[in-house]
Amino acid sequence: MPEHRWRDAPDYRPRFPQGERLGIGILGCGEIAQQAHLPAYGDYDLDVVGVWSRTPTTTATVRQRFPFVRRIFATAEDLLDDPQVQVVDVATRPEGRLEWLAAAVSAGKHVLAQKPLTTDLAALAPVLDEADRRGVRIAVNQNGRWAPAWRLATLLVEAGAIGKVVGVTHLHDKPLPPIAGTHFDEMAHMLIADYLMHWIDITRCWLAGNQVEAVQARDHRTPGQPHTAKNPWAATVQIHCVDGADALVRIAGDVNTRRPACPFWIHGTEGTIRGSILVGSDFLDLERDGVSTRYTLDGEWFVDGFAGAMGELMCAVVENREPYHSAAHNASSLRLMLAARESAEQHGAAVPMNRLQL
Repeated sequence: MPEHRWRDAPDYRPRFPQGERLGIGILGCGEIAQQAHLPAYGDYDLDVVGVWSRTPTTTATVRQRFPFVRRIFATAEDLLDDPQVQVVDVATRPEGRLEWLAAAVSAGKHVLAQKPLTTDLAALAPVLDEADRRGVRIAVNQNGRWAPAWRLATLLVEAGAIGKVVGVTHLHDKPLPPIAGTHFDEMAHMLIADYLMHWIDITRCWLAGNQVEAVQARDHRTPGQPHTAKNPWAATVQIHCVDGADALVRIAGDVNTRRPACPFWIHGTEGTIRGSILVGSDFLDLERDGVSTRYTLDGEWFVDGFAGAMGELMCAVVENREPYHSAAHNASSLRLMLAARESAEQHGAAVPMNRLQL
């Protein structure tokens, strides 16, 4: 295949419907909504009808900091009843998330819901059925799919730039976010069940078309980890496919480095993609036919990835199709995570996946 085909990067930037602005209501306007969701929506001139938080003091300064937010809703019911709100951004904590999703669907709203969507796939099924009946779209906020390096890598893999994927490797070579003392530390196997969900999900995208044979995972405490930290600070997840392709995600711990990064490699039968995300380390290289191409990247996961997730849902609504990050598409990622959590409970025992189709 001619090498010039891969010189120009496919368009990986967030995309929005032409000439149509759908009104957004944020349900759960806490820390992540104010650090990432609202800055992204402001940068891309989206229409935020209003926000709601369970704790009124949380939103006390939202309109001063984000003047494009039109109102602060007194109740969640007010937000869901507002006809100007067409898309509900469910940014609540995991507990009760499925109930908020069901409420938004019952109100006839399209939904972008925080990950992980649920840990109860059986309870999710009737909500998805109701969404189909009402003709509303549900997407999962796997905003990492639109981190520029990851998004471009996905498009190159889909275009056949490296042939068939034979291996995916991720290394978390940076400090962990604050965990000890937060509500996240109350979650069993937090790194696997929540934090690494983005890495598991993007790996699922790159292994699309494969059947998964088994999943293995371990998490463990590290030397020097404070006793106040309830969760292990190191984790490894492995995904084994029927055809021999596999994936590895590794967090060594709370890494001490002056050059933080989250490098990744996608090896294929005809080439290799190398890159990194987060903390200013972003890059992407494609090596194929003896030629290495480094692409110029525009934007970062925070906050362009958040804009990309909302933009894809809006485009899907206007174009009357399922979004790329639909609940159905994300279900495979969720199954991989649940299997990894089960494996960690069993000290790394392989969990059979019965040829799960990705």
